[in-house]
Amino acid sequence: MEKIKMGKIVEMDGDEMTRIIWKMIKDELLSPFVELNTEYYDLGLPHRDETNDQVSIDAGEAIKKYHVGVKCATITPNAQRVEEYNLKEMWKSPNGTIRAILDGTVFRTPVLVSGIKPSVRSWEKPITIARHAYGDVYKSTEFRIEKPGKAELVFTSEDGEEKRATIYDFECGGVLQGMYNKDTSIRSFAHSCFQYALSTRQDLWFSTKDTISKQYDQTFKLIFQEIYENEYKDAFEKAGIEYFYTLIDDAVARVIRSKGGYIWACKNYDGDVMSDMVSTAFGSLAMMTSVLVSPDGNYEYEAAHGTVTRHYYRHLNGETTSTNPIATIFAWTGALRKRGELDGNHELMAFADKLEKASLDVIESGRMTKDLVGLWQGSEAVALSTEEFIKAIRAEMEK
Repeated sequence: MEKIKMGKIVEMDGDEMTRIIWKMIKDELLSPFVELNTEYYDLGLPHRDETNDQVSIDAGEAIKKYHVGVKCATITPNAQRVEEYNLKEMWKSPNGTIRAILDGTVFRTPVLVSGIKPSVRSWEKPITIARHAYGDVYKSTEFRIEKPGKAELVFTSEDGEEKRATIYDFECGGVLQGMYNKDTSIRSFAHSCFQYALSTRQDLWFSTKDTISKQYDQTFKLIFQEIYENEYKDAFEKAGIEYFYTLIDDAVARVIRSKGGYIWACKNYDGDVMSDMVSTAFGSLAMMTSVLVSPDGNYEYEAAHGTVTRHYYRHLNGETTSTNPIATIFAWTGALRKRGELDGNHELMAFADKLEKASLDVIESGRMTKDLVGLWQGSEAVALSTEEFIKAIRAEMEK
């Protein structure tokens, strides 16, 4: 069979067990069928350290050039990882670096299969979390204080005007954190959410806590409302979909009582937490698609989970592991489909659809990785190793 040809995408390799799975997927499910055309960047932690993390910046800039990227899960080092990998410093999350370069929004949606029902009985359709991908606690400055003193928030404008406010007069030790966001990034977040809602014809919910954060969170609320009223309201009404704002605690209650089938937009940290909650309630973090979308037309696809460290060390000890590769497979299919859409390459788009269907068909036939066996409500499930599961998908594809 002649391989499917494709335009170039940015490929970002990663760490630990997901790096092993990355190679399996390419060898078994992609290269036999597609003439892969990628610009490769190694975002594995050793190479990031070797390049002083310049490779993460280069990868982000490459996505702006080619408009489509696919990324393997990577380690965000803590103090333990600095010692384990003998790092020069505690490098920041490459996800955060790339998100800041692309200034986009992360959309995470659970992958549904018959035989696995959500923990929330009322949920019938996927819930997509739209996570702002810039600033807040992920770009914060923080330090610990050991003695009494006054903490102040100070802003000095370019023309020398100063704003100053007391945060707290400490009578003892404590901790301080300062975080920020930008109107330009919030506007990009809003545009990405409204555009994605229109393209998928889903209602859009947005939630913050502006009753408590009367400047920070309220800025998000006001910018969203202004952009909706001025640029998207007519299009939403024509499409028969709704946008509304509510407090995040009210949103949580609404989500739990809902049937699903909408986009829930959240600030950076809220989106981080709520996407894990939604994916776990639908079944598994490994059954979650994730795509970063910027309003100027750049897309980065990745798995929504981490590097599966525990399985990696078992793999190094020669043990057979059963790690779920679905999220990583769907990262690849998402990137290939988008490349096909942008290029008018219908054969590549059809391949992405077939690979996703083959993956789900294997699960729905009762063959799956161990993380899904306990959730399975169909006939008897057979637990497969990672390699066996990927080979079963390959066999399904070859049919």
